Amino acid sequence: MKNMKTPDILKDLTCSIAVSGHEELLARRLKEIFMEFCEEVWIDKFYNVVGKMTASADENGYIDGRKMKVLVMAHMDEIGLMVKSIDEKGFIRITSVGGVDPKILPAHEVIIHGTRDIPGIIGAKPPHLLKPAEANKSIKIEDLAVDTGICAEELKKVVSIGDLITLDFEFTELKNGKFSAKTVDNRSGVTALIEIMKELTGIKHGADVYFVASTQEETHLTGAIISSYAIEPDVAIVIDACHGNMPDTSKEETYALGKGPAVGIGPVLDRKMSQTVINVAKDENIPYQIDVEPSDTGTEAWATQVSRAGIPTVLLSIPVRYMHTAVETVHVDDIKNTGRLAARFIARLTRNMEVI
Repeated sequence: MKNMKTPDILKDLTCSIAVSGHEELLARRLKEIFMEFCEEVWIDKFYNVVGKMTASADENGYIDGRKMKVLVMAHMDEIGLMVKSIDEKGFIRITSVGGVDPKILPAHEVIIHGTRDIPGIIGAKPPHLLKPAEANKSIKIEDLAVDTGICAEELKKVVSIGDLITLDFEFTELKNGKFSAKTVDNRSGVTALIEIMKELTGIKHGADVYFVASTQEETHLTGAIISSYAIEPDVAIVIDACHGNMPDTSKEETYALGKGPAVGIGPVLDRKMSQTVINVAKDENIPYQIDVEPSDTGTEAWATQVSRAGIPTVLLSIPVRYMHTAVETVHVDDIKNTGRLAARFIARLTRNMEVI
């Protein structure tokens, strides 16, 4: 990974399957990657991957006679589907894991992860057969079914109730530094974690940095709750995705691809730390945007900042278009600049304790 280019890391991670609650295989892969940079790496009971990079400088960075602990976190899990039932004709009824929009599912290709992977499609009734009352009817996930072409008797030998289903996809390089895939939310954030590790190998910093690729964010922020409580950091940096600019969307609610990470500002987020991040971006000529978060950020920052007696938390968000689809799109420079900004913020933080 040390010599891999950022798009190759993103491709490696997006091609992994890690639906919320089923992150074990990706956790093992990330442990191997983290071990290239961190002195200590472990996987906890919920498959959060934690890597500790010790301070590279002795000066400053002390709190109560010990080294400051900085938590940097990005979730690795993804949305998905589950098998709910198999009818007598072999059609699979489904339910969702995380925030799946039923409107994107008709005519979509999927993979059923049974005793072996089986390709399938989610059928859509042709417009010729739609009744007038159905034409404008909202789509409900319980009305959808997966067709594998396999009869019920044979299908039940390899597929069981509760098996995972994921959206099929192809990692696609678009023009001008943009890439499209499933799970860019938030494998782009995990890729940024690796970029931070790379950056910190060449920067003096006075803190022990704990990197966490967390689990079950898409369902209940479980990984963030567990990790922030167990590590008990002095400060936290949460990295997630925000909505990239798209046609017919509000400029106030979306962020331009290629213009840098969005720095969160709001009551949940520490004001001094957010301002320091902005100052670092200006001083280092790192592009950034401002993300106004008036209440719950919809990210792990919500759980982290209230852990134990409270953890000052800053949020960096990578703009991602078409979130929670199989064609999520990101600009590679935003991932790189998130890594640069977070690493230089950590170095600044441990030289100037007044920011906390």
